[in-house]
Amino acid sequence: MSELNPYEKFLDGRALDTILAATPGEIGRLIQAIGAEKATLAPAPGKWSPAEIVAHLADCELVFGFRLRQTLAEDSPVIQPFDQDKWAATYPGVQASAALNAFSASRAWNLRLIGGALPRAAKRPVTHPERGTMTFLNLVETMAGHDLNHLTQLKRIA
Repeated sequence: MSELNPYEKFLDGRALDTILAATPGEIGRLIQAIGAEKATLAPAPGKWSPAEIVAHLADCELVFGFRLRQTLAEDSPVIQPFDQDKWAATYPGVQASAALNAFSASRAWNLRLIGGALPRAAKRPVTHPERGTMTFLNLVETMAGHDLNHLTQLKRIA
């Protein structure tokens, strides 16, 4: 597994844009299968509920979007890490449907950006303080692996 992409092990050989474009629909199907009532229940103590997982994905999509744009707009920027558990403190009570709407809109906007930037910007450098120097493409790969990681969690719950 790459230190640059802790989610690389989840990548399944499909094209990154295929994975990224499919995720909102897959989340929607899984949340429907889980059901509204069960979507707010944590599967185990200390674990996120399905709705909280989708809220996390929505937050991460905003972060990834900023990082992608920063990488395109600046020369070798340093991106800001964040504490996902502190961000998750705002998730209790969130509806999966609201989180999915936010995620889907941000993902569509980010896919437009990615489609216009790749392959030209694939090697643009960016530094993550905890992971080191990476590229625009590494960010996109991380997004896809992160999606697949959380989709696996939602599938287990469904």
